[in-house]
Amino acid sequence: MNATLNTPALTDFVARHWDEQILPRLLDYIRLPCLSPHFDPAWEAHGQIEAAIQVAAAWCRAQPLPGLQVEIVRLPGRTPLLFLEIPGHTERTVLFYGHLDKQPEMTGWREGYGPWTPVLEDGRLYGRGGADDGYAVFAALTALLALQVQGVPRPRSVALIECGEESGSGDLPFYLEALAPRLGAVELVIALDSGCGNYEQLWVTTSLRGLVAGTLTVEVLTAGVHSGDAGGLVPSTFQILRLLLNRLEDPTTGQVLGEAFSCPIPRERQAQARQAGAVLGDRMLRKFPWAGHTQPLTVDPGEAILNRTWRPALSIIGAEGLPPLAEAGNVLLPRTTLILSLRLPPRVDPERAAEAVKRCLETDPPYQAQVRFEPGQCSAGWDGPPLAPGLQAALEQASQVHFGRPAMLMGEGGTIPFPALLGQPFPQAQYLITGVLGPQSNAHGPNEFLHLPYAKQLTCCLAQILAAQARRALG
Repeated sequence: MNATLNTPALTDFVARHWDEQILPRLLDYIRLPCLSPHFDPAWEAHGQIEAAIQVAAAWCRAQPLPGLQVEIVRLPGRTPLLFLEIPGHTERTVLFYGHLDKQPEMTGWREGYGPWTPVLEDGRLYGRGGADDGYAVFAALTALLALQVQGVPRPRSVALIECGEESGSGDLPFYLEALAPRLGAVELVIALDSGCGNYEQLWVTTSLRGLVAGTLTVEVLTAGVHSGDAGGLVPSTFQILRLLLNRLEDPTTGQVLGEAFSCPIPRERQAQARQAGAVLGDRMLRKFPWAGHTQPLTVDPGEAILNRTWRPALSIIGAEGLPPLAEAGNVLLPRTTLILSLRLPPRVDPERAAEAVKRCLETDPPYQAQVRFEPGQCSAGWDGPPLAPGLQAALEQASQVHFGRPAMLMGEGGTIPFPALLGQPFPQAQYLITGVLGPQSNAHGPNEFLHLPYAKQLTCCLAQILAAQARRALG
């Protein structure tokens, strides 16, 4: 066996494998509208999730990795899960994570582009799901295969590729329990569902925010009435909604109010945010498609990172009860419903936060209107353990070798339930949470894309990190 990787050979192999083996299958995958069950309750009848997992499984079975086992695991009434076992030269195990379900289409795609129409342009693969994160299983196996072709020792590996992450990973705990005897002694978890601050170095996610989502309904009448007759007498649902939302959020600063939704920010995370902010500068803000002269809530790069990673934020992501503009008459609306999405700091309990939101909004409603808050998805955040010196050294070396720049540590503002779910079965595990969702990649939105050059370099980094993991285990 070879002790070290040949870097030029690794780069060449990974690039060719991506171009010849991975890209054609990603095109097939992007064409599939495999919406997560939250967005497609009839997912099983529609068969799109099944088609996606079959595309991934067929590709995996074709990879020449000795001893590779590929299995589609099915539990009654739950989305399927793709489970891989890859023997290695160490008993201690690396666990890979990714998902195949997708967010809905979203409007606003450029002409000629669409969620289910893959388009290659300037090294970017446009379409829903390629970066979030259909690429994950392909990159993971390619990194292991790169070690195989060079005869470099690799760790035993398993992979969990689920189909319900965009719905909160509700099925995943049941699969973790069912597969526990086959997972082994997991010492490193690699999840490829996160982001990167730029496409110029390796980014490691140190924390993830939690989430409380739910519907807020205000009802003032049993039927709509003429606004000229009722205006000035009947309070509008929007007036009441404004008053209620002001209980949760300062309308001037956007700051979420209430101790139940915040927690102290660890000094280490503050220092990492400042360091990442110094690297990114105003790119953290320029990546967004601002309309006109809209200004951000803060222009300080370090504070911007903390705002999106360690502070709560409220968004209104949907509404019901509003007629289309062309059909809007002079009617005072009887009922309006909003979908609230409250991002929580990593260490805030989402169940307690959901109870606090309900109390805040339903207690003593203005004008004694009918107010209901119905919690929906509640997901815990995650604050990762300190990186072991050996892993931190491997990350730094991989970034320097393949990017020529140091690895960066930074929290992310999104929610991935998976790391928190592994806290109990594998309390001593190390985590490498990373991904390809960089500037303008626009996950969940229009014109989502996968940055192919970065995905290839990240795959090379994974191979080098896996080789280092095996070397440490073998002594």
